[in-house]
Amino acid sequence: MRKLTSLPADVLSLTDRGRLRPGAFADVVVFDPQSFQDHSTYEKPLQYATGVTDVFVNGRRALAKGRPPGAAAGRVIRGRAWVGAPGGGCRGSSKDWTWN
Repeated sequence: MRKLTSLPADVLSLTDRGRLRPGAFADVVVFDPQSFQDHSTYEKPLQYATGVTDVFVNGRRALAKGRPPGAAAGRVIRGRAWVGAPGGGCRGSSKDWTWN
């Protein structure tokens, strides 16, 4: 579970994400592991998975009983590797990053 939650948040220095705790931003997916199946392909990447009942993004419902409620939830976040940020982009070595 950590590989999908707090580890990426820590790597991207997103201190208020990746953990379920008061004051943090959290995304939660409610699914049935017995019926979960991904249907997306390279040709059709925007296909919904089956077996997912509810999704919450930053505490707001983004999927209810398998259907989107209409209002968009969440926003794009970009880590320090985003090339549009001042000084952003890939580095040759992890030693080249600043951690402030």
